[in-house]
Amino acid sequence: MFISFAKYSLYLGAFLGLSSLAHESMTTPVKAENAQVWADTLNRPEENRFTKSVLSNDLNEPMELAVAPDGRVFFVERAGKFYVYDPVQKKTRLLYDFPVKAVDKYLNGLLGMTIDPNFAKNHYLYFFYTIEDKGQTKQRIGRFKVNDDSTLDIESEKSIIEFPLDLEVSAHTGGSMAWDAHGNLFISTGDNTVPFESNGHAPIDEREKRPIFDAQRSAGNPNDLRGKILRIHVESDGSYTIPEGNLFPKGMEGTRPEIYVMGCRNPYRISVDPATSILYWGEIGPDAGTDGVQGPRGYDEFNQAKKAGNYGWPYFVGDNKAYNQYDFATKKVGTPFDANALVNNSPYNTGMKNLPPAQKAMIWYPYNQSAEFPKLGVGGRCAMGGPVYHFDASVSNPNKLPAYYDKALFVYDWMRNWIYAVRLDEQQNYQSMEAFMPTTGDFRRPVDMEIGPDGSVYLLEYGSVYGIDNEDARLVKVDFNSGNRAPVAQAIATDTIGLAPFKVAFTGDKSHDFDKGDKLSYQWKFEGKAISTEVNPTYTFSKNGIYKVSLTVKDQLGASSTSTINIKVGNTVPEVAIATTDNSTFFIPTQTPFKYAVSVKDKEDQLIDPKRVKVVLNYIPKVSKEPQMGHQQLTSTFSLGKSLIAGSDCKACHQVNAKSVGPSFTEVSKRYREDKTAIAKLANKIIIGGGGVWDEREMSAHPQLSREETTEMVKYILSLGNEPIENRIPQKGSVTLKEHVGKEQEGRYVLTASYTDKGSLVAPQGKTKALLALNKTDVLVLRPTKVYGSEADELNNVSRQGKRLGSIHNGSYFVLKNIDLKNIEQLTYRYSSRDKGATLEVHADSPTGALISTLNYEPTGNWNTYTEKSAALQATTGKHDLYFVFVKTTTPNKDLFSLEWIDFVPTAVEKSATKATVGK
Repeated sequence: MFISFAKYSLYLGAFLGLSSLAHESMTTPVKAENAQVWADTLNRPEENRFTKSVLSNDLNEPMELAVAPDGRVFFVERAGKFYVYDPVQKKTRLLYDFPVKAVDKYLNGLLGMTIDPNFAKNHYLYFFYTIEDKGQTKQRIGRFKVNDDSTLDIESEKSIIEFPLDLEVSAHTGGSMAWDAHGNLFISTGDNTVPFESNGHAPIDEREKRPIFDAQRSAGNPNDLRGKILRIHVESDGSYTIPEGNLFPKGMEGTRPEIYVMGCRNPYRISVDPATSILYWGEIGPDAGTDGVQGPRGYDEFNQAKKAGNYGWPYFVGDNKAYNQYDFATKKVGTPFDANALVNNSPYNTGMKNLPPAQKAMIWYPYNQSAEFPKLGVGGRCAMGGPVYHFDASVSNPNKLPAYYDKALFVYDWMRNWIYAVRLDEQQNYQSMEAFMPTTGDFRRPVDMEIGPDGSVYLLEYGSVYGIDNEDARLVKVDFNSGNRAPVAQAIATDTIGLAPFKVAFTGDKSHDFDKGDKLSYQWKFEGKAISTEVNPTYTFSKNGIYKVSLTVKDQLGASSTSTINIKVGNTVPEVAIATTDNSTFFIPTQTPFKYAVSVKDKEDQLIDPKRVKVVLNYIPKVSKEPQMGHQQLTSTFSLGKSLIAGSDCKACHQVNAKSVGPSFTEVSKRYREDKTAIAKLANKIIIGGGGVWDEREMSAHPQLSREETTEMVKYILSLGNEPIENRIPQKGSVTLKEHVGKEQEGRYVLTASYTDKGSLVAPQGKTKALLALNKTDVLVLRPTKVYGSEADELNNVSRQGKRLGSIHNGSYFVLKNIDLKNIEQLTYRYSSRDKGATLEVHADSPTGALISTLNYEPTGNWNTYTEKSAALQATTGKHDLYFVFVKTTTPNKDLFSLEWIDFVPTAVEKSATKATVGK
């Protein structure tokens, strides 16, 4: 298929390929940040003018699509199903189920399709699919005729071209097809090579009986059709001829004339500019997270071929970063390969040895942020080459892409879920790029993108997880609205849960229209009936039930949108509160008992069942290596490992309980439950990548993650295989806080109390009665008394510098929110100041609120010279937002202070109590 198991998460490295692309005409590297911007950037369309609509849901591994001149959308699934979406009937219909050879669970099968340029006359469709012929597995390009009723004429098939593959290799298939302006058909093929014993570098293993580990036999072999982009001209009888200008002339010994581009790893999606016939493709690159003795780290690429060429794999990657010659038997490292004097001496090479010079990629990027193309982000990689758009004013579709995108090349990444529009100069060289629908696109693993004859964008989305039947796999369409935009309805209720009679105030005044000056009308529906045209109505629900309330907002031209709210009548939310006589923000960084009590009230439950009250205490040992958010946000992430996984690409290849590309997290946990070294070992493996534990597939490298982050991820994963063991504690009592002792003081104690009431039977609209049970949770988070500067919740004229705060001037301030100062007697600051003394004031609840502490400090003589100084603190009650305000009215009064941390020092009573407890 396409996804490189190592890239996608913890496993995607084997499928797609990792790439090596190049652009012959580029003479100097392009720095994206310094590139010339689009000439008409000021006329960039507003993103809210683009609308994404779902044409077909419930797909299973969709692969490639083609749009017919009449608007029909043909598309295929890897397992063999071929569909058509009818825009008139707005329905999707299965046309044929190909009996394909879909290897194991992930690779080969029905990989691609395209529509003949003269489809309106000849009705030809082409399919790239896997067959078994006389005991040998092959890839076939088959041509079929489709009837007027969209049925496929199976008997009409013509086998255009076939080539064998090594079936035992679960990697790198290619499968995309495209046409140029001269009616030539381009076909992408993967290198069909096992990448897993190369440490994410070049698979050039020349040992005996290991041909499938050597990409020199395929991508680097001029006499093999794998690892290539082919170019042929299909004749009316199903035969093909070779166009002028391919890489090797017909009849040249040791070569195949069909080859247009060689040296590809997995050119999974390709496109051809219909105006210039220039070829573009995304190349899925190798998985190494760092440079090594064998050569450079892995890069994905977007490539451009203005003419036939060799794009370097497996000898080069990116902008011709060279791999070293390497003996897999002796582990001896040789000299780097020479891009201008490439020689393929592999014993598995059946073609000529002297190869064409290697070409550079147009765009290349690793797992980490790219120095040349930083906009592309970090994380898993899966580059896909999309279409070039040519604006045609004569196209009648009012929703076609605007002229702003004329001549733009669209590229996308399956793993990172983005689409970029790339701009080229008059010589068709890279100029700049910008994200397409970056905030509203909600792309879900885009796997194929086409611009239809109507000028609208059609997109197949593979869905969230690799290799399974995703609920969110779908065919979508993106339209552009150049005219009137529908208003955005936003219904809000003051309360959504209560007892009958339940009076609720609703507001619709947050609804808005992007077209300024439009007159809006409002219609509210309660209990299925249109009741009110007010903007902010009130309604009373007389009976218990679950009701859907809708607000429809319409403009004067009839465009409208609807917002809904569910109102639950028949129960009220319980009250749960955690109380303590100790400080409710900080724990003292030595052993001490913490006293607490949980109170629960419920209007409907006369007696509170203690079994329904759940009180749990957990300790998170480390929140982050270098926190980039305030302490409020950090301490609210109570399952750090889980949240880190949710924000990474791991879920593309792993699920909690079900197997995907990689094993389930539960399986991983069970395998390593007795391994005391598992946390350190797996945390390191996530960063550097690896394989060979579960099968031959590799886990991708994640060099962008810190060791602390991967450690928390592993801890969460390993916890899943055990029986649920919660640190349950009584509803009232005291606990000894000791998990932090001897560790870095960056952890959090999280005390969670919850209650689920007994519920009541209510009747949702049009449904039978259901139990309406409600839950309420209260959380108390205790953090260390030492707070690093970067953990501030708000900054005003202050900047974060790692863990410190700097660039502080007169009037600058930072804020720590919801701080309890009970039993805290002073603040100790670790700071530096080169040459200016000033005053640091602490105010409660605003920059000009009650003054509760003052620090008059002297300079330390150097920014790198830090000292500690304390200031007394006035007693306060309750929690307050603390504003730390810097004051120096005389000039010069800039660059006053660098703060490393603040320590909230406990009172002598607390200290002595702590010592007494420890002494016992």
